[in-house]
Amino acid sequence: MTLVIAAVFVSCCDKNACDDKTNDATAMNTTMNDLLTRRSVRSYTDEVPPMEVIEEICKAGTYAPTGMNRQAPIIVAVTNREVRDRLSKLNAGVFGKDNDMDPFYGAPVVLVVLADTTAAFTWKEDGSLVMGNLLNAAHAKGLGSCWIHRAKEVFETEEGKAILRDLGIDDTKYVGIGNCILGYTAGDYPEAKPRKENYVYWIK
Repeated sequence: MTLVIAAVFVSCCDKNACDDKTNDATAMNTTMNDLLTRRSVRSYTDEVPPMEVIEEICKAGTYAPTGMNRQAPIIVAVTNREVRDRLSKLNAGVFGKDNDMDPFYGAPVVLVVLADTTAAFTWKEDGSLVMGNLLNAAHAKGLGSCWIHRAKEVFETEEGKAILRDLGIDDTKYVGIGNCILGYTAGDYPEAKPRKENYVYWIK
């Protein structure tokens, strides 16, 4: 009887182990698919994604690797339409365009990544990794996203600095890295462009 019970127990353990491996493989395949299929979206609907989804995306950003785990970056999550439009006008001004242009392509949400230049010498790289996490997390949650430049210039303006000060952020330390715009894609999802030749060089 003891041998029978032991055999059944081992069988169950083996099944659980197999299930775990299957789940891990499925998760890995999903992650790889998300990484390979994400595209920069430049057309959005006005619909604001649920707050819990935006919070999940921001959480993914906070888990990006940082130099010596100094966590130099911060995320300013803008869902307020008035502030979003102010940032759009400031960004357009830096770009040299009139204020009728929307550099955020109609996206209702802007996640601004800044980094503390005094926290780590890798602050710029760390902020870029946060941006990458935000972009990929947005795609994994079914949203479109795009990296919009000129965050640095926007938060060097007096109005940009005032926005940071209103949030209690030291505008003398933090520098803009990028704007991750996100929302629901309007129209067709962009197709991938061919990868260039010799993208990877092997040393075996």
